[in-house]
Amino acid sequence: MIVIPDDLSELSDEVEAVRAELRATQSPSRWRRFADRPVMRGLRKIASGAVRAPVLIISMAVLVTVASLFASAWPGPVLQPNTQRTASTTNVRTSALPALELINADGQAVSLRHDLPVVILLIEGCDCATLVADTVDAVRPEITVIAVGGTVVASAGTIPPTGATPQAQGKTVRVLHDPSGSLRTQLKLGSPDGTAAALLVNKDGEIIRTDARTASIETFRPDLARL
Repeated sequence: MIVIPDDLSELSDEVEAVRAELRATQSPSRWRRFADRPVMRGLRKIASGAVRAPVLIISMAVLVTVASLFASAWPGPVLQPNTQRTASTTNVRTSALPALELINADGQAVSLRHDLPVVILLIEGCDCATLVADTVDAVRPEITVIAVGGTVVASAGTIPPTGATPQAQGKTVRVLHDPSGSLRTQLKLGSPDGTAAALLVNKDGEIIRTDARTASIETFRPDLARL
């Protein structure tokens, strides 16, 4: 009579006993006896460890390579190209007005720093009468406007000895000359090209704005309030 239990795990002991009997009845082969020796078992363990080490090293190398490829392919931040400044670019960096003396129409030396704050217009070779007039109209009464030309013209008696011409609205305009171009040279404004250069200088003698090339007051009108 064969009894099948409800829990098949109860047959595990019987299965192990049957397997042991089968192993006992089988005569081990010569190769089996040789492989079961303690020395051979130790060699198998050593060989198994020797195989695992290279596999581990190769696996790590593959992971590092994949990570490097992923990092190189990952898009980084976009770098904006540096804007190249030309001679006509507006320079808003603060610098000191050079302590230069220019020549008025009477041939007398006049310091650029005599009347501050000031708007200096370099108008050599420029038909800039409109720009000068618009600047005089736009500035406050306490701001001097200096128009700098390249050649000295003999005075016809209409310009005061100091080279300063008071305007009807209480403003002052100076007409000075820089035959050697020293002001352009020191401020690196470039050679005259038919346009004017504008310098806005505050009461401390600091240049708060430089326009190397301008033909209209609109380019620097917003900064007049900073003087």
